[in-house]
Amino acid sequence: MENKMTEKRERAVVRRLPAAPLITCDPYFSVWSGSDSLYGSDTMHWTGKRKRITGTAEIDGTKYRFMGTGKAVPMEQTQTGVTAFFTRYCFEAAGVGLTVTFWTPLLLDDLDVLSRPCSYLDMETCSLDGEKHQVEVCWEFAGELCCDRGQTEKIGGGSYELEGVQTAWLGLREQNPLGHSGDSITIDWGYLYLAVEERADGEVFYCQERRCLCADFRFYPERDRCEAASLVAAYDDIASICYFGRMLPGYWARNGKNIQTAIAEAIRERSALKARCEAFEQELEEETRAFGEAYTKICHAAYRQSIAAHKLIADEKGDAVFISKECHSNGCAATVDVTYPSTPLFLVYNPELVRAMLRPVLRFAKMPVWGYDFAPHDAGRYPYVTGQVYGLRAYQRAAQALDGGEETGYVYPMFYQMPESAGLYQLAYQMPVEESGNLLILAAQMARWDPQGEQDSLRENLPLYEKWVKYLLKYGSDPGEQLCTDDFAGHMAHNVNLAIKAIMGIEAYSVLMGAAGRNEEAVCYHEKAVEMAKDVYGRACTCDHTKLTFDGSEESWSLKYNAVWDLVFESGLWDEEFYAKESAYYREKCNPYGVPLDSREDYTKSDWLMWAAAMDPEGQNVEKFARCILDFLESSPDRVPFSDWYQTVSGRQQGFQNRTVQGGIFMPLFLRMAVTEN
Repeated sequence: MENKMTEKRERAVVRRLPAAPLITCDPYFSVWSGSDSLYGSDTMHWTGKRKRITGTAEIDGTKYRFMGTGKAVPMEQTQTGVTAFFTRYCFEAAGVGLTVTFWTPLLLDDLDVLSRPCSYLDMETCSLDGEKHQVEVCWEFAGELCCDRGQTEKIGGGSYELEGVQTAWLGLREQNPLGHSGDSITIDWGYLYLAVEERADGEVFYCQERRCLCADFRFYPERDRCEAASLVAAYDDIASICYFGRMLPGYWARNGKNIQTAIAEAIRERSALKARCEAFEQELEEETRAFGEAYTKICHAAYRQSIAAHKLIADEKGDAVFISKECHSNGCAATVDVTYPSTPLFLVYNPELVRAMLRPVLRFAKMPVWGYDFAPHDAGRYPYVTGQVYGLRAYQRAAQALDGGEETGYVYPMFYQMPESAGLYQLAYQMPVEESGNLLILAAQMARWDPQGEQDSLRENLPLYEKWVKYLLKYGSDPGEQLCTDDFAGHMAHNVNLAIKAIMGIEAYSVLMGAAGRNEEAVCYHEKAVEMAKDVYGRACTCDHTKLTFDGSEESWSLKYNAVWDLVFESGLWDEEFYAKESAYYREKCNPYGVPLDSREDYTKSDWLMWAAAMDPEGQNVEKFARCILDFLESSPDRVPFSDWYQTVSGRQQGFQNRTVQGGIFMPLFLRMAVTEN
């Protein structure tokens, strides 16, 4: 059965990524390879900072290198493959084959396993020449995995055995949990662990001389007999998130479980978890087959990244809270316009996690300091969920005073505690239509998914929704010059796609009214959305597409990806002619690596591209645009985790990397599921 699953999975394997995921547990415990060969460069954090894991294989007395840089001669890498859960490399040297597989069981239907900070490194040796060989595989995890500022001289560690598990650990001797916040920074607290079963033919230990953790395994492969072993790498961050003043651990530890128990569970459950991961990948391939092989592959490429850019905790009530980190942007936590594009992945496989994403921002929106009639942008700066940090008054001056605080780790005060009179935020740097529409749409989808289960949340948050829909009715049909998520080429007034989002926010409120049993209001707001949709289309349409702005030239255009929710909700706000004309026009504008975001520049956003593709009534664009995204992944020279913002002609990264928004690539799959279920 395992061989059949492996064969099935490999048919959709991704052979090359700009950076390959190795360990992907959360925004801090994240290790990647930025070269085509595993030994072509040192491993790194998603930020690009060096976080070295090295691997050597001594075969019959001769040392070879298979991972990381070093003096030893490299083995020949013969195969590479990435799927949703697994990154696999195959090597050969001196008559021996070595297969190394990195995987993290990010199973969306099992929150305890999903949040467990444990990742697996599997290895298998085989005799290729039929002779018996002696092979020693050695791993080394550098102390820099536990610190951000290179202070490895302060690293300490040790080893012990517990309940049949050999364990080694290392970390800074001076611990300062949650000691910083920001964007392109890595963890500066907590402890790294390596663990193996006591009966395994291997050992783990702390090397004081090099201040690193080591794992050594001995194999004796011969004809018709391969030998295998597995290593668990785990990270105990002690405190994961400062959540409105409470320092909380990961979800897995919410009831007092410690890292030793988590490691023991990871070792005990390894085989069962691997089988579940393989079964999921087979299911994913079957579900996406209709969209073409390229689409299956980009879903594989997006899966781990989209999940591991979050941290899952439990709040003081025990409810799950799924906090995104706005990677390679500004480090914000629970950013609404990052949550919104990411949700298709989670809506397909566990909508409860969307509910968990909404909790922190809805909580903050009800606090006195947020005294506005529109939705907030974020709920803090990772790992501090202590109030919005985006668009603060005198932000530029404050950043200068902090000497670039986003990158040096400075922590903001507890904004959530402050009164409205503090006047913390500049209106010019808010995203009123954008974020209000986003939250209303997602709240409506939650009500559609679980009408009964959403009742308490609906009652609690209805005053917010009422304020936000009134704002959209007042300003949404022709938005003034305000920030939105697509301002990369500059701010603009009269944004047609933003008006479409406002319309969908109003339609979402109609859905919420229906879920609340207020049917007359549901009908009323639906009629308002219909009227606004007709007006917006009339002002934006040309003979074969809609314009970028209402006052723009007829040659201007943009991806109208927000309209996909009309299809999800089956609202009927626009007829098939709108979707057919837009989709055909996007095909005309397609460059080698995709369709630009709009007519101003050649760059695109891969998440929005797949949202727009999903709207094609002829069903051509998903396969076509997925092929473009896969071509980008297979040829981009920028060795960073899957960038969602890149040039469609050159394939160069424009900005952003490792962001959870790649969950938006699952929109075609979600749309098909939503329409089928209804």
